[in-house]
Amino acid sequence: MNAETIKEYLKQVKYPGFSRDIVSFGLVRATSFENGIAHVELAVTTSDPKVPLALRREVEACLKAQGLEKIEVEVAVSAAKTPAPTGNIAGVQQAPRAIRYAVAIGSGKGGVGKSTFSVNLACAIAQIFKEKGQTNAVGLLDCDIYGPSLPLMMGLHGRPEIQGNGANANLIPMQRHGVKVMSMGFLVDDNTPVVWRGPMIMKTIQQFVQNVTWGDLEILLVDLPPGTGDAQLSLVQTLPLDGAVIVTTPQPAASNVARKGGIMFQKVNVPILGVAENMSYFLDPSGQKHALFGEGGGLITAEKLGTIMLGQVPLINEIREGGDQGEPITVSKPDSIGSKVFREIAEKILFRLTEQTKRSV
Repeated sequence: MNAETIKEYLKQVKYPGFSRDIVSFGLVRATSFENGIAHVELAVTTSDPKVPLALRREVEACLKAQGLEKIEVEVAVSAAKTPAPTGNIAGVQQAPRAIRYAVAIGSGKGGVGKSTFSVNLACAIAQIFKEKGQTNAVGLLDCDIYGPSLPLMMGLHGRPEIQGNGANANLIPMQRHGVKVMSMGFLVDDNTPVVWRGPMIMKTIQQFVQNVTWGDLEILLVDLPPGTGDAQLSLVQTLPLDGAVIVTTPQPAASNVARKGGIMFQKVNVPILGVAENMSYFLDPSGQKHALFGEGGGLITAEKLGTIMLGQVPLINEIREGGDQGEPITVSKPDSIGSKVFREIAEKILFRLTEQTKRSV
């Protein structure tokens, strides 16, 4: 018996009210086995006094079922209050909050498949909400003004409708796969490049937040362009962000830049919900994994940013095909390995947002 074996056993313990286990949620701080005693340290943030007790019981029951007789479980409970979002940095007038959670998807670097990740994540979250009886609860905002790709990946065409007139006119987001979508790609022709300076980019992003009729959303995912410039600054000035997800690929050329993108969010008071490693490994037809882009970049990035790894998305052709055809793999093949990874990441993000809300109460 050793620490790693105990940790593997704990993957059977689910967090109360969720289908994910306490290991994948990052709640297991340490495990050890000494002198015939299994020791487990948990760290949980909750305002519900029943949760630590329930976790302790479940951990003890799990380990006893594996033949361990002497078990010590320590649960560190944090109930520290954090300020409710009022705008991450000082800036323009904030958009009204009909949106429960606003989450930025950033990478700092191009070419890591962030838009593909955002589309599949949005569809996975929409499926989770639909199972709970909630519809029209997910929004997806494409902030890549120069190279918008979400319309293609979501299979959306045409122009959004306009509600109202003059200064009171608002755009109605287009909708597919249970996700409301707004993108610059709806407003310009395919062959028309956007040649704008920074102030015009900032104004457009402000309008996408303030002059789009999103309705009441549980969550708005914001797909950011590469870099840490005008688009990112405008977003945090306009919309109070509840968190950010950092997307990287395994190799240092991507993960080093992703870490800088994460530091940018920290500097403007945006909590980092976790790091997702995209194109983590190639899965061949026999099921063998091949680390084409190296290994460990996502985990290193998460550790340096003081957050968790949300998951590793494999490099498989079906994900690429889904984006090209406007049928994300989470919709077209919900039982595939790629879809299951996106589902797990979605559940972790929702869990961390829920816990974050409890801390601010």
